[in-house]
Amino acid sequence: MTLFHKGEGSFDPGDMETLVGPEAYFQGAMTVRGSIRVEGRVEGDILEAQTVVIGPNGKVRGNVCAERVVVGGQVAGDVVAASILEIKATGRVTGNLRTPRLLIEEGASFDGSCSMSEGGKSSAAPDLDPERVAEKA
Repeated sequence: MTLFHKGEGSFDPGDMETLVGPEAYFQGAMTVRGSIRVEGRVEGDILEAQTVVIGPNGKVRGNVCAERVVVGGQVAGDVVAASILEIKATGRVTGNLRTPRLLIEEGASFDGSCSMSEGGKSSAAPDLDPERVAEKA
């Protein structure tokens, strides 16, 4: 299974530095300097990550701010992806999105507003500044 399509570069799932396993539950804000894969439940924000992958059984209730985000499970919160955001066929997002590149597979669910501009910044975008999101946590 590939996480990103041609042109985005190759990504090895073995590069995941942090894992929230299927039996794990985490509550609170999390600052991740590398990559994280969520197969369990997270209630709180995931901030400053390089790559965030929400697996098919993963659930996040909180905001996600990262360079790249792949949603195969559920996210209830706002998502800011500085490079690319991908919602897989099994993914469900309820919240606002801000990213310059968006890929939504057939079968995926998205309920919210979306702002797409270079660098993930737009004057019409919802207030999803990673620093402000961190302050709210």
